[in-house]
Amino acid sequence: MWQGCAVERPVGRMTSQTPLPQSPQPRRPTMSTVVELNVGGEFHTTTLGTLRKFPGSKLAEMFSSLAKASTDAEGRFFIDRPSTYFRPILDYLRTGQVPTQHIPEVYREAQFYEIKPLVKLLEDMPQIFGEQVSRKQFLLQVPGYSENLELMVRLARAEAITARKSSVLVCLVETEEQDAYYSEVLCFLQDKKMFKSVVKFGPWKAVLDNSDLMHCLEMDIKAQGYKVFSKFYLTYPTKRNEFHFNIYSFTFTWW
Repeated sequence: MWQGCAVERPVGRMTSQTPLPQSPQPRRPTMSTVVELNVGGEFHTTTLGTLRKFPGSKLAEMFSSLAKASTDAEGRFFIDRPSTYFRPILDYLRTGQVPTQHIPEVYREAQFYEIKPLVKLLEDMPQIFGEQVSRKQFLLQVPGYSENLELMVRLARAEAITARKSSVLVCLVETEEQDAYYSEVLCFLQDKKMFKSVVKFGPWKAVLDNSDLMHCLEMDIKAQGYKVFSKFYLTYPTKRNEFHFNIYSFTFTWW
């Protein structure tokens, strides 16, 4: 009698109804996602939530999409900024702790990262209020301050070719009425053979303290690395004695 044979069926054969295996989807970064940072060669570990704490800040923008962030050879997110002053920034983002050391430097970094609440807090501190707020407002009242400061340095350098020292005179012209007599001052200096390079500051509309302006000039020139000394030079009264011009001397020492 004929006996039937069992027909073997392929095991695991996929049919049109069998779903294809799917690769696991990458986890979407959350605010608690831990990230490693390389800031100017120093390593930090924090979370996305900390870096994105203030929407609109540059850090929040940098890490709004991790795909846009730069990485180093080890895969850490790289920020090309000074590392020394990033730690106080990070501490503020974590805990709200306001820095107490290196205030001007941290203020500069807070401005770079556009962390506005921290910028405002630092501006209320004496170190920043005096320099960045009060002094800056004072200098805004002096037209062409930065340009004239640069001109003073250029003139002093031009006269220092064969000399150990060079001098530049600064003439303060306080009002527009006084400005009309400025050429008379130049003629006087030339006739008395006291004519040096002269830079005019003014006129201005606000009431300014001349000694404060001279202090700002000397401080800003020294901040550029120059050795400079300023002193009162002379007061020139116009021929009809309507106005008096105060003239100061700035002496640069080169070697």
